[in-house]
Amino acid sequence: MRTALVFGASGQIGDALLRRLDAQDWQVFAVSRLARPSASNVRWLRGEFGRIEDVPAAVDVIFSTGPLDGFSQWYARGPVATARVVAFGSTSLDTKQASHDAHERDIVARLQSAERLVFDTAAANGASATVLRPTLVYGAGRDQTLVRIAAMAKRMGFFVLPRGADGKRQPVHVDDLAAAALAVVDVPATHGQAYALPGGETLAYREMVARTLAAVQPAVRLREVSMPMFKLALAFARKAGMMRGLTDDAVSRMREDLVFDASPAQRDFGYAPRAFIVDAQAVGQG
Repeated sequence: MRTALVFGASGQIGDALLRRLDAQDWQVFAVSRLARPSASNVRWLRGEFGRIEDVPAAVDVIFSTGPLDGFSQWYARGPVATARVVAFGSTSLDTKQASHDAHERDIVARLQSAERLVFDTAAANGASATVLRPTLVYGAGRDQTLVRIAAMAKRMGFFVLPRGADGKRQPVHVDDLAAAALAVVDVPATHGQAYALPGGETLAYREMVARTLAAVQPAVRLREVSMPMFKLALAFARKAGMMRGLTDDAVSRMREDLVFDASPAQRDFGYAPRAFIVDAQAVGQG
C-alpha cells in the first residue's frame, strides 16, 4: 500500500484528491486544523504547518493542495522524508504580474518564491517535485468566484456586468485537478516541471457568468451596463462593505483573455479536462 501525506485535505481540491486516493487503496495521512474521525484508508492528523500531531517520518508522496507559500516553508524544514512532491500553485503567477494592486503583486511574488523553494528543496533532498497551476477552479461549490457570483445574484435577483466582458476564460473542474495530481506521480517527464491546468473549454467571461446564473434557482437575470455605470455601482457597493475583493484590475481583466496552453500537460501525463458544465451544486446552490 502506497502512502501519501496531503496538505489542504479539507479544501476543495484536497477533498477530491482524498476520494481518489482512497478509491485506489492508498494509505492517506490528511492534515486538518480540526480533529476529524478517520475512515477507510484516510487517517486525519490534527495540525498545521507549525506543528502536526503524529506526522509520519516518511511517505511515498506529499501532496500540497492548499497555500503554496506555507507548504514550501514547511517542506524546506524537512520534517517528513519523501521522494515525490506534487504541489498546487496558481496561474495567478502569470495573470497578476502587471497588476496595479499591491496585494495582487504580493500574491505573485509569494507564488514565485514558493515555487522556487519547493523545487530547490526537492533537488537538495534528491526528490522530484511537480507544480500544478490551475486556472479558475469550480465544481465543489466552495470556490471564491462562481459561488460568490451565484450567491450575490440570488440575493439581489439579478447580476450586473460591464458591457464588453468578453475576455476568454478556462474554468477547470476540481475533480480534473485531483486526477492530474495523481496522474503525474509516476511520470518522470513531470519531474522538476510546472504545468498550467486550464479547463477543457475556452469561453468568454460573460458566457461563464451566464451559465453560472442559469444554475441558480429561481432564475436570475444578467444585466449589462456601461463600464462607467458599472464602476459607479461598484464604488457604492464598496462603501456599503460589499465587493471589496473586486479590484479595478480585476474588473479590467474581465475584458482580457486569460488563456493557457494545456498541451504540455496533455503530452506528458494525458491531461484531459472536461468542458465547462455547471450545476446548482457546483455553485453552492444544491
